[in-house]
Amino acid sequence: MQQTEFKDTILLVDDEEFFRDRLNQAFIRRGYSTCTASCYDEAMEIIPKEQPTRAVVDLKMPKKSGLLLVKDALALVPDLKIIVLTGYGSIATATEAIRLGAISYLAKPADIDEILKAFAFDGNEESDLPPPEEITPPSLARVEWEHIQRVLTDCDNNISRAAKRLGIHRRTLQRKLYKYAP
Repeated sequence: MQQTEFKDTILLVDDEEFFRDRLNQAFIRRGYSTCTASCYDEAMEIIPKEQPTRAVVDLKMPKKSGLLLVKDALALVPDLKIIVLTGYGSIATATEAIRLGAISYLAKPADIDEILKAFAFDGNEESDLPPPEEITPPSLARVEWEHIQRVLTDCDNNISRAAKRLGIHRRTLQRKLYKYAP
């Protein structure tokens, strides 16, 4: 029987089970060994046992945040390369994540190629990322669609509650949802 040689062990920490499982399968297909956790406490139990070399951490999780996990995980494993993912990106949280020791900060939904590029670039090496003028930001319609989907998910797909949280009328939200994603 041939034994598979793994590249690295990657810890995936995200409270959204579907997203975590999708990333997990993508890393496994690419030859990485993975371990998963849904929250800070699970991750802090796994880190000493598995000694991962890389981690992908969600910023917003129940109870303790991903920023606290970045700080505490690096205290346990100082060489751990951590990327923070979030659906609620801001300059302040990005700056704080990098200050605490994360090597990168990506907006959800990030795909595996974006994550691997972020791991490959640690600031000291040449990056294969395109120059800044070639990077096209998402359209305003796309950003709005993703924000609506995130708020709707946070509201357990309750349209009335999501509309109230978004500050729009329920029918307006329904019309936006009937359109396809940009």
